[in-house]
Formats: sequence, C-alpha cells, structure tokens
Amino acid sequence: MKSTHIMAGVMGWPVSHSRSPVIHNHWISEYGLSGAYGLFPVHPSQLEAAIRGLQALGLAGCNITIPHKVDAMRFVDWVDPLAVRMGAINTIVVQQDGALHGFNHDGYGYVQSLREAQPNWQADTGPAVILGAGGAARAIVVSLLDGGATDIRILNRTLSKADDLAQEFGMAVRALNWSERADALEGAALLVNTTSLGMNGESALDIDLSKLPISALVSDIIYVPLETPLLHAARLKGNTTVNGLGMLLHQARPAFHAWFGVMPQVTPQLKNAILATF
Repeated sequence: MKSTHIMAGVMGWPVSHSRSPVIHNHWISEYGLSGAYGLFPVHPSQLEAAIRGLQALGLAGCNITIPHKVDAMRFVDWVDPLAVRMGAINTIVVQQDGALHGFNHDGYGYVQSLREAQPNWQADTGPAVILGAGGAARAIVVSLLDGGATDIRILNRTLSKADDLAQEFGMAVRALNWSERADALEGAALLVNTTSLGMNGESALDIDLSKLPISALVSDIIYVPLETPLLHAARLKGNTTVNGLGMLLHQARPAFHAWFGVMPQVTPQLKNAILATF
C-alpha cells in the first residue's frame, strides 16, 4: 500500500442505512490506525465505473451490499472460489498490482455468530431448516455444507427458487413447500430465517414452532429489530436464539484484516456503538 492512510467503504443503492462505517471506523480508532471508511451510494448503472475506479482513487477496497453483490462479480479480475460457489461477493480487495479480487465473507460471519452463542456449535449436529432462497441463504448453505451438514431443508415462498438451490448443491439439500414449514422443523438442530419477514416494516414470519426441538438453535439474519417475532417466540419456548447483528459484525472482520492488516475483535464496546445507532 503506497499510503499509510488507508481508505475503504461500502457500495450499495441505497446505502445510507448501512452500519458498516460505524464498525470499521470504530476499529480504525480502536487500533490507532490512520484511515477512513465511508458510504458510496452507487446506482446500478454506474457500478462498473465505480468498481474500476477503486484503484485510481487509492482505496484499499470496498464492501459490496444490496443490490450489487451478484453483478459486482463481473467487474473484478479474480473471484475467490468460495465466493463463486456462493454466487456473489461482498468484499473487494485492491492488490498491490492494482488487480481487484472479490470475496464473500457472509458465510464466515454467520458461522461465527452461531459460535458466539454456542461455542461448541457444529454444522453436522443435525438437520438445518433454512427459510428463504436468496443470496444470504446460498452463503449459509455453502458454509453449512463445508462444515459437514448432511440434511439441509430449504423452504421458500416460491418453490422453484428453493428447487434451484437443491439441484445445485446436491443430495444433502432438499427443497420443501412453504406450506410444510412447520412439519419441516421436526428433529431440526438449526432454524434460520433469511427472508425479510419480521423486519421492521414487514409482516411477521408465520410459523408454528411446536415441532422444533428445544435443543435447536434459532437464528434470524435480520438485525432491525434485534429480536424479531420469530426469535421472541423461540426464546419464550426455551430455544437459544441468535439475531443478525453477529453476522454483520463478524463478516466485517476478514475484510478489515485484508485492508488494514489487523484482524479485529468483536467487543462489547463495538456492539454498544452499533446499538446506539438504532
């Protein structure tokens, strides 16, 4: 890196809601680094120009968020094989020679958030039920498979999308009808909501948890609100619950490490800084 003052940011459209600047600027301050992390509102029609401009602007790289995670793959010089399997990138790192490398840390962030709640959690503990079949679901499926999961049940309101994932990832992944979501919980060790149901401004996720074992971990990748109706119902039932804040925080760590040379930690102070933004 030519400059000791390191700059990075997040590209999205819209992007003003992103908590990423709070996270990265907190770490820059905590580790006494010279740098800054900003918001880059980039219209989809300008995505290629924005990505190609990273090196000219002297940036170390950027995060990529909705709606650019898939399209951005076309405008980098190399994509990490894990990100290829996930079908999207959420991080770009500018190399010493100016080449742009794309990565996806969403799955890493998700797994770390589960381990934070249950240090002994393992992907092969038992069946996993995933609600939704979008980009986040893909990243989670890949991470669970890599962790040894042998029974992943995907349910999506549009069955064909769940079918596509099941076809792509093989025998361990099955698509079920949305109407079967309550029965699909039988014997499950993990329930994941990757849909927008339960987010502020959206209707609640309608699901009967009575067949879900008390030992199952229940997670929701939503973090606004911190406790969705799903997590509230699961907590009252006695299940361990995990909201989406941990995934957000932990996926940022390898990106920060790539740009700033420090692998940061998720501390109570950082969590408080994020909570103060709600």
